[in-house]
Amino acid sequence: MTRSPSSSGLLPLPGAPSSSWALYRARFASIFRNADTSVMVAFWLFGLINNVLYVIILSAAQDLVGSLPKGVVLLADVVPSFLTKLVAPYFIHRIPYQIRILIFVALSSAGMLLVALTPPSQSAAVKLVGVVLASLSSGGGELSFLGLTHYYGHMSLAAWGSGTGGAGLAGAGLYVLLTDWIGFSVKSSLLASAFLPGVMLVSFFVVLPRGPLRGVGMKEYTVVPPGEEGEEEEDDLREEDVEDMPLGDASSSLLAPGPGLAATAYSVRHHADGKKMGLAANLRRARKLFFPYMLPLLLVYVAEYTINQGVSPTLLFPLDSSPFSEFRSFYPFYGFLYQLGVFISRSSTPFIRIHHLYVPSFLQVGNLVLLMLHAVLNFIPSVYVVFVVIFWEGLLGGAVYVNTFAEIMEHVPEEDREFSLGATSVSDSGGICIAGFLGMAVEVWLCEWQVNHGRDWCRRIEPS
Repeated sequence: MTRSPSSSGLLPLPGAPSSSWALYRARFASIFRNADTSVMVAFWLFGLINNVLYVIILSAAQDLVGSLPKGVVLLADVVPSFLTKLVAPYFIHRIPYQIRILIFVALSSAGMLLVALTPPSQSAAVKLVGVVLASLSSGGGELSFLGLTHYYGHMSLAAWGSGTGGAGLAGAGLYVLLTDWIGFSVKSSLLASAFLPGVMLVSFFVVLPRGPLRGVGMKEYTVVPPGEEGEEEEDDLREEDVEDMPLGDASSSLLAPGPGLAATAYSVRHHADGKKMGLAANLRRARKLFFPYMLPLLLVYVAEYTINQGVSPTLLFPLDSSPFSEFRSFYPFYGFLYQLGVFISRSSTPFIRIHHLYVPSFLQVGNLVLLMLHAVLNFIPSVYVVFVVIFWEGLLGGAVYVNTFAEIMEHVPEEDREFSLGATSVSDSGGICIAGFLGMAVEVWLCEWQVNHGRDWCRRIEPS
């Protein structure tokens, strides 16, 4: 039996018999009415600062390692984060969040200072040690802040996702602003970036309400009792929101209990009788996460970062048919369009939800196939079509990331949720690691193919 959108707890599609502007107005108003502004600001800053150093380091890759392959910087920036996310969920819950924040800030600041203060005469390996320290902080920070959303509700996750999306734009833009527009040296720009992690201290100890963390145990992952999350259920509406709505719409669409409520009810009963979780139990938890959540997130990251690192550098067109005056301008603009798409989609969960995670993941694989075929066969007639595809790539990647964790928030029982949010984050770093190796091989192969077939544009890119 097929249920209507209203009876399933979802908003009806525009134009459907059960849709109305009053319904959409009420839904929109309810999204932010019960949200705590302090929580949203704190988590947005967590997402921004935790990820922005990663982007700044990649933006400075050429200045950091000179003639060495830039993939070396990518791997130094990602592999430690991946390893942290792989192992830390099984023990990090024993460290209080307050202590974690101090550790992450110290690691990231020390890493950026090491990168900035290492003289050019020193080996690039010393700078890469600094990159590794910042990567460890970023990986631990991501799984910790995602776990922290367990205590503050859905809007904290939405704010975190938006902040991480904004980090891509802010990081690349900040480095260009400091080095090209203001005229700071690379050293001065990186030194300035070393103070950014201090924003996380202010966000956690000053901005973030600490009430939901009171009494949180540190020996095991913690269940949030009903009514103690940092926000109310987002579908709770005031009377004036629904006074103009048909009774059927108000009762069946907006107020229908969704799967998240069922999971909550189950988890409270289950937790009351449950035993403490050890390593073996956490490994069983992780296995249950693989197919519904980890695999689609892994797929989308492998596809999009293979595009970004391996295919995009070869997506070149004749200069007279493009808006650019030199071939090196294509790649940075592709990166901007990608980050713009990521930011928009990671900010979208309060308005649009994707429940079938494999659909956008497979669409992203389709983008990879399409762009690789074009790099080989040169059949896309205009660079502006590629612009649209790259922007679409960013939308898909950001959507899978934030909706994966939104699905966990909604469907995973509460006694498993904090662990699940942190453990699933390993998939994005794992995907980037795989794509880092693939991308280095793919870029070389595609460039050689193009040169052998009369398109030597990839060999005519000169660093600035």
